[in-house]
This record gives sequence, C-alpha cells and structure tokens, in this order.
Amino acid sequence: MAKLKITLTRSLIGRPEEQRRTVKALGLGKMNSSVEQEDNAVIRGMIHKVEHLVSVEVQD
Repeated sequence: MAKLKITLTRSLIGRPEEQRRTVKALGLGKMNSSVEQEDNAVIRGMIHKVEHLVSVEVQD
C-alpha cells in the first residue's frame, strides 16, 4: 500500500480540543513535524477533519 507523509503546517493555538486530539492521534506534535502513515480510510478521515492544518504528500 501507499504511504502518506503528513506535515503539520498550521498552529493548534485556538483550535477546538477535538482537532487537537485528532492531530495528536495522527502522531504530530510541533509545527512542521512530519509523520508517515499507511493510506487507509481511517487515516484519510482523520486528515479530512484537520485538512486546514496539515499538508499531505503521497509516497510510493
């Protein structure tokens, strides 16, 4: 399966707690931190919830 490189590009300051927990569950902490996750429906749904805070690249 393909992998997704997810990078936190916007700050979590002033964001709702649900969005903060979603970013943490993706494995992201500080701004500009990146993580690679498997491309599946669960991860895609989490990205959709915080798409305004992260950038996503598809890795083969």
